[in-house]
Amino acid sequence: MNTRATQIPFMKMHGLGNDFVVVDERGRAPMVDAALAVAMADRHRGVGFDQLAVMRGSEAADVRLVFYNADGSFSAACGNATRCIARYVMGETGQDSVRLQTDHGILAARDAGGGLTAVNMGHARTDWHAIPLAQECDTLHLPIDGTPTATSMGNPHCSFFVTDAEAVELAVQGPQIEHHPLFPQRTNVQFVHVAGKDTLRMRVWERGAGITLASGSSSCAVAHAAWRRGLVGRDVTLRLDGGEIGIRIAEDGIWMTGPTAHVFDGVWRVAS
Repeated sequence: MNTRATQIPFMKMHGLGNDFVVVDERGRAPMVDAALAVAMADRHRGVGFDQLAVMRGSEAADVRLVFYNADGSFSAACGNATRCIARYVMGETGQDSVRLQTDHGILAARDAGGGLTAVNMGHARTDWHAIPLAQECDTLHLPIDGTPTATSMGNPHCSFFVTDAEAVELAVQGPQIEHHPLFPQRTNVQFVHVAGKDTLRMRVWERGAGITLASGSSSCAVAHAAWRRGLVGRDVTLRLDGGEIGIRIAEDGIWMTGPTAHVFDGVWRVAS
């Protein structure tokens, strides 16, 4: 972290209650590191967030994004934060579409009308080494009780299809699966049931964050896993604790469409 920065401007945003702190480092020296992310993530002594996103300059896209989880670890993808920042950059530039560079690749985003923002999260990966898993196995039916499905959206996901997602003890089962030895980089965990035609009810335990009201990359992973299992078609509505989001499994990638909110701006004062 740049120790000369004593005040760090930030924005608080959320997508369906999945909340973020966003720091704009474009044209500035780096200000964010893992220790700062952990301090700001504290919901009692800091700002509080599920993920922190850093905006940086990019020669390949409109902006480059770097993501920290609440525990200070990195994530290559964060779908709802990407949508929130895309909406911000579109408002800033007057464009109706933008490109955002992430460790998962360059993602296209666009104004979907009605105040909604869509982002193409790229293609899901289902090869065991791409997720990654600790050993070769069938990613559609993992050798774990409940035979969940593993998917990568730039970060690992483990999706359990259950009778009633509401009945799952998420705070107990989530961390157990996050740290399962089959996932050397830990994993995001979802419990989901079919709630209607092309409609899924999902609850989420996020790697490095815990229970969250929503998760964009998890929504994409679950929709793709359910499609692989023949439970839904290519256009899926997911009902999350924070609201509904739309997923479309298209030829050019998985598109996610939903609302965003820019809640407030603030300044983090670094102790001298």
